[in-house]
Amino acid sequence: MHLTLDRLAATPLAQQLTEQLQAWIEQRRLRPGTRLPSIRSLARTLAISHGCVIDAYDRLVASGWLEARHGAGFFVAERMSTYARDDALAWGDAIDGSWRQFSDAHPALLKLGCGWLPDAWQAQEALAQAIRQVSRGDPQDLLRYCPPLGMAGLRQQLLKRLAQLQIPSEPEGVLTTQGASHGLDLLVRTLLVPGDAVIVESPGYYNLFSLLRQHQVRMLPLPRTATGPDLQALEQLLAEHRPRCLFINSLYQNPTGTSLSPKTAYRVLELAREHHLRIIEDDIYADFQDGPATRLATLDSERQVIYLSSFSKTLSSALRVGFISADPELIARLAQLKMVTGIGTSRFVEQVVGHLLGNGSYRKHVQRVRGRLAEHMAKALGQLETHGWEVLCEPYGGLFVWARMPGRDFAWLDRLALEHSVLLTPGSAFDPVGGKSEWLRINVAYAQDRRAQAFLAAAGRPAVS
Repeated sequence: MHLTLDRLAATPLAQQLTEQLQAWIEQRRLRPGTRLPSIRSLARTLAISHGCVIDAYDRLVASGWLEARHGAGFFVAERMSTYARDDALAWGDAIDGSWRQFSDAHPALLKLGCGWLPDAWQAQEALAQAIRQVSRGDPQDLLRYCPPLGMAGLRQQLLKRLAQLQIPSEPEGVLTTQGASHGLDLLVRTLLVPGDAVIVESPGYYNLFSLLRQHQVRMLPLPRTATGPDLQALEQLLAEHRPRCLFINSLYQNPTGTSLSPKTAYRVLELAREHHLRIIEDDIYADFQDGPATRLATLDSERQVIYLSSFSKTLSSALRVGFISADPELIARLAQLKMVTGIGTSRFVEQVVGHLLGNGSYRKHVQRVRGRLAEHMAKALGQLETHGWEVLCEPYGGLFVWARMPGRDFAWLDRLALEHSVLLTPGSAFDPVGGKSEWLRINVAYAQDRRAQAFLAAAGRPAVS
């Protein structure tokens, strides 16, 4: 085994040694079970320190290339085949088409149908600064468990935000979660049992649908219109099925981008009172609000509405921080389940988000994002119209446009998109029963990319016979 280290290179010697040993193994020059030179022997041969060899060997053990056997040394480990590794990386495609936006198997593709902001839009410097502040602060924020209801400082900031939205709450009425999906899971487990019926919007949030199926809860699809849920259909579902809950996005609904009109909102609350229906309002896109907004929790005077939100969409998908606002009795039950199933949330992450809220960085960040989204939304709507796309409505904010190209099915559009290095999310993913759909969720934050532009234009051109 011939190894050559360049002491004048910028790459550290340990990293050079790691890369060269890995290359020998990958090229099958060192077969599984082969014993590597001892630490002392290799250090002497290469005229480097024992620590340098230990560092390289430890890296290769951690990444699965080597196996450490106590008292015997280091041996080349058994590795899965390249085909198997590639197949494992593509799990997001294999499990369910609705999850392929989350897969890292296709990094070169533009995820036009994804549900998050581009990395370049995020408050990376403010986030890094907040992480440094927390890291240099009280050691307990790095080492200890989080209180059941969440960190007091963060919850105080959340109460201020709720007050600004005119949503009544109190300290015992706010619970932090690991994002909105975690909050939905806690609510489903607490409020529902197998066989219960609930109303869900169609199209709507596919992860909610999967969650309800997992808990054997029966879903009653409610059509979403440009002004909110179809009220006639809602009245019929309530009269015929006596559902326990309604799950709804009031503002910038996922995936249609539509928002509740005041008239629709008041009627929904009236029907909920008449039929003793609990409403779970998922307001995850709340901070993209740029203009007037109607929320059920703001209009609700009888605490029928459970309010749910998160910072995952506006701040970072990696910082899983969300919250629920409800009556204290329900919050106490949710907190008990939260501790039983996950021993709380991340103290460190909640401190980071609390810093960003407290020092004004988050407020400045979302103001910038709103401006950019408004600009991109206007451009995207104009371009879709130019190329012959049909949209359900013209959203006044948020991330999404729900659009289709008349006469083109998803399979055709998907093939065309891949030719332009664009990855779509199938419209069927947003249907509670997975029915076929010609509609697509388009994230306007990505729509000005040249790949998206080329795809949207090509889809509108007449087919070549």
